[in-house]
Amino acid sequence: MPVRSAGLTQVEDTRAPRGLSEAEARARHARGLNNAAVSNTSRSYGEIIRTNTFNPIHNLLFILGGALVLLGRPTDAIVTLAVIFFNILVGIVQEIRAKRQLDTIALLTRPTARVIRDSVEREAPPDEIVVGDLLAITAGDQIVVDGQIVGEGRISVDESLLTGETDPIMKVTGDQVSSGSFCVVGAAYYEAQKVGAESTAGRLTEGARSFRAVRSPLQQNIASVLQVLLLVAGYLLIALLIVTFVARIPLVTVVQTATVITGLVPNGLLLAISVAYALSAVRLANKGVLIQQANAVESLSNVDVFCLDKTGTLTANRLELREVAPLTIDADEARALLGAYAASVSAPNATSQAILAACPAPARPLAVEVPFSSARKWSALAFSYSLTEQTYVLGAPEMIGPFLTAQPGLDAQIRERTDKGLRVLLFARADVPIAADGNNDDAQLQPGLSPLALLSIGDELRPEACETLQQFIAAGVEPKVISGDNPRTVAALARQAGLPGDLHVVSGVDLAAMHDDAFARTVRETTVFGRITPQQKQRIVATLREQGRYVAMTGDGVNDVLSLKEANLGIAMQSGSQATRAVADMVLLNDSFAAIPHAVQEGQRVVNGMESILKLNLARMVNTALFIMLAAAVFPLTPRQGSLFALLAVGAPSLALAAWARPGLIDRAGLGRRVLRFVLPAALTTSLFALLVYSSTIMFASAEFSNGGATLAFARSTVTIFLIVCGLLLVLFAEPPNAWWTGAEELTGDWRILAMVIGLLVILVALPWINPPLIGNLGMLFEIQPLSLTAWAIGGGVTLIWTLVLRAVWRSRFVNKMIGL
Repeated sequence: MPVRSAGLTQVEDTRAPRGLSEAEARARHARGLNNAAVSNTSRSYGEIIRTNTFNPIHNLLFILGGALVLLGRPTDAIVTLAVIFFNILVGIVQEIRAKRQLDTIALLTRPTARVIRDSVEREAPPDEIVVGDLLAITAGDQIVVDGQIVGEGRISVDESLLTGETDPIMKVTGDQVSSGSFCVVGAAYYEAQKVGAESTAGRLTEGARSFRAVRSPLQQNIASVLQVLLLVAGYLLIALLIVTFVARIPLVTVVQTATVITGLVPNGLLLAISVAYALSAVRLANKGVLIQQANAVESLSNVDVFCLDKTGTLTANRLELREVAPLTIDADEARALLGAYAASVSAPNATSQAILAACPAPARPLAVEVPFSSARKWSALAFSYSLTEQTYVLGAPEMIGPFLTAQPGLDAQIRERTDKGLRVLLFARADVPIAADGNNDDAQLQPGLSPLALLSIGDELRPEACETLQQFIAAGVEPKVISGDNPRTVAALARQAGLPGDLHVVSGVDLAAMHDDAFARTVRETTVFGRITPQQKQRIVATLREQGRYVAMTGDGVNDVLSLKEANLGIAMQSGSQATRAVADMVLLNDSFAAIPHAVQEGQRVVNGMESILKLNLARMVNTALFIMLAAAVFPLTPRQGSLFALLAVGAPSLALAAWARPGLIDRAGLGRRVLRFVLPAALTTSLFALLVYSSTIMFASAEFSNGGATLAFARSTVTIFLIVCGLLLVLFAEPPNAWWTGAEELTGDWRILAMVIGLLVILVALPWINPPLIGNLGMLFEIQPLSLTAWAIGGGVTLIWTLVLRAVWRSRFVNKMIGL
């Protein structure tokens, strides 16, 4: 191997390859065969701003707002577009935060590499490495590109960052090494074969940084509603153009009317969703869940398949020594020897740490050591102070067993423990030295080993895992355990976690040999997947989604990144890798599954609250549209009055309903019917009574006002007040605080709703007398005129009749029966 000196190292071993020349390396770098860092694949800031700002609804409102400004009505434009700009700001901020998380993902720590060129070793940044470069690696180094071991060296590699496997893997000449893994023991050369985006780390990083926009079912439903309402608004706008052409309506009036019609599309739904998500995120932060994707809370309530990685997710990523079963020595001696063995190894691993934790002992000087390797599946050592040539061996029973002296019943004891999902190791002693070369690379066991003890080692289940899985099963969610470990071990652990005993188990090797149909069928029927690669894990999740399942995936390692991105909902552990946390939709703080039931309840809260909000928004839109069509001769609302109607009757109540929503079971199949049962009676009765109020006001006010314009302004003000009062009373019907308001919905008993409605009614009545600084009189701003006590009394009577009629219609199910609901 090379010997370093003052930054440059002359390769003294003549058997070692020479490496590329500097000229060859520069030529390959110029051809693009270099290890350039993976570029960002998330959306640019410009794309984020553009997509959140411009859509069909926003574009139309921007045009109408500009027209109002040009026609001398800037206040109308400001009032109309204020909510739109707030929605845009919320969307941009959320997506920029997600972009910054994705752009920071890096699987490589970007260390310097030791490259050999012209037989000279030197330090070089990873970006300078090209295909064909020869790199030197020793213990502690990170492998920065994919390549192949060359020469006579050998190394033990930790690939846990990529595969989730914790045991080091021995690599010799001809073996492949992957970027992102670490050299634990040994030294070797490897030749760069795949660099940059083609390397393992590059592919995973690119996949982790890719832009993903997964809309939850609630978001999809609301998007569909908005599209339908946009079509309705388009129909009304076309009708307005026809009327304008026939009746020669002034341009200012046309633009104002078009603005009101377009404002019927309830953009406030998007704001209400954002508020509901934000409130849930705050509540869950106190329960140990960090929400990184706004819709993650609601998504969890839709999950019907819950995929778990074993190591670090279902388990605590810690091994524990469950039992030391002495065979030919007593238990105390066995524990003392095992403790000394584990304390003395030169390269501790998870197994030795678990033994030392259970059998503490000081380290002893060693005469000889054969480190553990995954190829041998055993390690050995001899203590230097020993007067004899005894060597102690620890490893897999199937590898040590053939060299043991006869031990009746040993196989049965081993099988009994492995059937429980425990990993069994055999501790033995040899009275002769281990046959090995100078480096212990070719160490071989000799017959005549004496079995000393059996060790049972198990993964430590997370304490809350069993209860959480049982809650998911009870809720109809199907758990699937996907791991890189042995399928038999994973299945036994799954049973310990409370999954049914008759598990269907499959290995990644079997999956790799299946055609697409068999693969899809196996994924649908299987509960436990073992020896699964990161790419297979991603394909399993993708297949489940293609089958119509709503998939949540949990993980903690880089090997889980692709499957987390593929799932509808990605959940990471706080102790997981930085890349895993960055791509996850939510992170479990303190690595605790106990927070998931709280997250499910928050998801139910969001959905239930948004159902009531959706009903109120649709009721406002439909009853206003019907009212406009019934009063087609003269448009009954101005843009400012339409904005006030939306703010007091829907906007403010929606924020309160989002904050006070209740968790509970969700009936998704009947959502459309429930919405129609509420909206149709409310819209039909409200629009008819509004037309009555509007027409009556014009009729009686014409005698009081000599100016027709003044009469129309008073009628518009009056009907706006009536519509707002009706809209607020609809909130009580949507969330009944007591039994009197039931009929459309079941009793909630939440008196906060009643208090809110009363407060908003007080604001409405006092509006003409409120004069905030810099704004002026709110009555004038929203074109609301003060009413006399007589007018309020008559309006109150009409509102009471409307309330009684609507309550009777709901309770009799008259409209529902007429249309077959």
